Amino acid sequence: MTNKPLTYKDAGVDIDAGNEFVERIKPLVKRTQRPEVLAGLGGFGGMFALPPDRYREPVLVSGTDGVGTKLKLAQQLQRHDSIGIDLVAMCVNDVLVQGAEPLFFLDYFACGKLDTAVATAVIAGIAEGCQQAGAALIGGETAEMPDMYSDGDYDLAGFTVGAVERANLIDGSRITAGDAIIGIASSGPHSNGYSLIRKVLALAPDADIDGRPASERLLEPTRIYVKPVLALQQAIDVKGLAHITGGGITENIPRILQTALDAEIDTGSWEPGPVFDWLAATGNIETAEMRRTFNCGVGMVVVADSKQADETIRILDEHGETAWRIGTIVEGSPDSARAVQYV
Repeated sequence: MTNKPLTYKDAGVDIDAGNEFVERIKPLVKRTQRPEVLAGLGGFGGMFALPPDRYREPVLVSGTDGVGTKLKLAQQLQRHDSIGIDLVAMCVNDVLVQGAEPLFFLDYFACGKLDTAVATAVIAGIAEGCQQAGAALIGGETAEMPDMYSDGDYDLAGFTVGAVERANLIDGSRITAGDAIIGIASSGPHSNGYSLIRKVLALAPDADIDGRPASERLLEPTRIYVKPVLALQQAIDVKGLAHITGGGITENIPRILQTALDAEIDTGSWEPGPVFDWLAATGNIETAEMRRTFNCGVGMVVVADSKQADETIRILDEHGETAWRIGTIVEGSPDSARAVQYV
């Protein structure tokens, strides 16, 4: 028993620091707002009104994700300004593949002791990601939990909701044999495979990749494909989209295929890039393991009629993306349907 009155701060939670943090991030959040947002930061719930004249049958598409152990690398290097972009990207790219425009985003930031400078840098990255995606940052949660996390540690989770007209849903049901598979370049490993990446980096911590420190190259934020792909959907008939995340091309393209269809991938149609070459060589990682762990240079896949393949690549190029025709949808045998064949 103690004679001193205990406070929440004595237990490791600083309410004043939390309030200061909210004030710091308000200008960052404001830059992401859309006209449909009805309530500012600080309420019990974020409010967003679907415009009544825009949709006849709106379908809401939700997604949630984190950035995995890429967080450990960011914390190790004290680089907190871009990891929030990764968080947004992993969520909005997922809802995008069903044709949905991301409308709003919420974040969850958990730490052992709140460092307002670090937390503000993280939220600045989240706000930047939201601006890239056109989504409003309408709320979030900051949890200071000293018994759960050590000082300097933090974890992130993100949540997004998008909308698409029911008639414009992309579910892969119209994909047929002969359709073209177009790959859009990634910016690196994005936010997948970092438990393996950190093991490889430990083998050569001072290595350079293409003239830059390997650790910096490996922190390159996940590319956000929302605006280019939404523009593409306005111009061509997009039959299928696949976000190439954990599992790589090997496991993610089959998720959008119907039975009796395979994806034939021409491995010579693009160059994965120096980061993946370095990972494979330094870690002595076999090709099959690379393909089912990393995106290997392709962060998003578009499936379209073969007659529209060149137009697809041209439109993506106009919007700042690098794209290649990397394969074709083919008939699959009963024992290999919905598989990826590398040729």
